[in-house]
Amino acid sequence: MSIIREFVRHPFRTGAVAASSRWLARAMTDGLGLEQARVVVELGPGTGAITSAILPRLAPGARLVAVELNPTLAAQLADRHRDRPIEVVNGSAADLAELVGERVDAVVSGLPWAVMPESVQRGILDSVAEVLRDNGSFATFAYVHAAWSPPARRFAAELAGRFAVLERSPVVWPNLPPAFVHRAVMPRRGPGATAAARPAAAPVAAPVAGA
Repeated sequence: MSIIREFVRHPFRTGAVAASSRWLARAMTDGLGLEQARVVVELGPGTGAITSAILPRLAPGARLVAVELNPTLAAQLADRHRDRPIEVVNGSAADLAELVGERVDAVVSGLPWAVMPESVQRGILDSVAEVLRDNGSFATFAYVHAAWSPPARRFAAELAGRFAVLERSPVVWPNLPPAFVHRAVMPRRGPGATAAARPAAAPVAAPVAGA
């Protein structure tokens, strides 16, 4: 209920009306190499559904930084995981490099890309590409019903220009609404950041069924 309440109060700071399902959380965290990661960032953790899927995968001593714009949700998340190895930051994903202070191995995002202004969307993606290591990974999700809307197609094109490898998972049908995961690897930086993505030989995400 907390995420619904925060959406009603602050619809531009809380982009979802329901928490991600455990099936989507699993799809979001599969194939990123989180078990070997030293630093992981989560953008827009909300109530922590995906956070709870990230934490068990991390090796001892790994650093997880969760960046949440909504102060109420940030405080709730910090309180819920006060005994876990997680740093909850109430701030903007556009300031990612400053908030984290070092290169990261993976970025997992629950941000509502399709409702962002184009300039904000691009600024955050630039920050993500800049903070990732050369072989770093980025995962985010999109709802199936909006996949062909102009904002969603623009977002996919922005991803393709910033990463050397771009993949899409099978649809996670049990999620409400059904969604799929964008997974991007090897960030492009500098003048080549607008080049087209190279398709991968095979998807790295396993099919997600409603078990």
